[in-house]
Amino acid sequence: MKKIGLLGATGSIGLQTLNVIKQHPDQFDLVAFSAGKNIKKTQEIIYEFKPKVVSVAKNDDALILKREFPNVQILSGEEGLVEVSVYKETDILVNAVIGSVGLSPTLQAIEAKKTIALANKETLVTAGHLVMQAANENNVKLLPVDSEHSAIFQCLQGEKEKNIERLILTASGGSFRDRTREDLQSVTVKDALNHPNWSMGAKITIDSATMMNKGLEVIEAHWLFDMPYDKIDVILHRESIIHSMVEYHDRSIIAQLGTPDMRVPIQYALTYPDRSVLPAAKRLNLTEIGMLHFESMDLDRFRCLRFAYEAGKAGGTLPTVLNAANEAAVAAFLEGEISFLQIEDCIEKAIKRHHVQANPDLQTIQEVDLETRQYVRSLI
Repeated sequence: MKKIGLLGATGSIGLQTLNVIKQHPDQFDLVAFSAGKNIKKTQEIIYEFKPKVVSVAKNDDALILKREFPNVQILSGEEGLVEVSVYKETDILVNAVIGSVGLSPTLQAIEAKKTIALANKETLVTAGHLVMQAANENNVKLLPVDSEHSAIFQCLQGEKEKNIERLILTASGGSFRDRTREDLQSVTVKDALNHPNWSMGAKITIDSATMMNKGLEVIEAHWLFDMPYDKIDVILHRESIIHSMVEYHDRSIIAQLGTPDMRVPIQYALTYPDRSVLPAAKRLNLTEIGMLHFESMDLDRFRCLRFAYEAGKAGGTLPTVLNAANEAAVAAFLEGEISFLQIEDCIEKAIKRHHVQANPDLQTIQEVDLETRQYVRSLI
């Protein structure tokens, strides 16, 4: 029985993780989790899974839960998030929170020598050098949960690193893949949240529409697989059937395929190096699909992907700026404060004004993150 800790239980990835745990009551036990402000859903999770430790965002909500669940340790805020991440009984921590808030708990969990199932890509984007160094020093496994990185991870099993030629990430193209930049002038939040293939949270869905999500995944792949950026490619694949590929230097390409269902990579991370049956997942029928389509990525059309490559190659504090500016701009778009294309404008301005600091420590990263958010807010 594996003891599971879960950060971000009420989000999209968190709820799908709970679904996987529920399907395998003899394999997994949820012992600790964090949630944000959705207290009703938090109460339902506590009743169903009976964890020992729970953390929520606000102290007032924590007080309510303490009265309702006197036998559960209820915590709140960033300290509570960290306590969940290092809980002594946990074997695997699933980090499914959105944004750079996931960085500190990940580092703390690594120090506590927990295996990390990582769905929080911002952790590696903002501080990949610190996270990978800590993981190596503590001999901690980082198991990817993103469908693309899980696919690459699976394609690498049993292979030798020296034989890898390149990594190929696939991108659905998001909500606006068939629209010109002129068409994007007047798109709404509702339009942007209508993803053609995947059911995801609002922030990730917007990132998919701008292609920033894929850009962050490129930086994440660089750190997870120790691969230079000129050996990480992105191609447009409308059907989201091939989740990613690895090309080897003999020109063989190994791909991982499946229906778009995040529970598959989540479960693989939880069961690794084994596999378990996932009854609820739909079987892939290629004869029904008929055809698969692939296109080159246009970095002028999808400017955020270009920003990500540039920030990743520059390194230092620039990926932190990229991520912080994007989070602030996407939040403003979701609130109706800026237009869709202004997300790119805010990110570009933040990148251009920044003076890169090489090999930043955690305090510097946090300071740059905060300063960037304040700058973007000043633009808005």
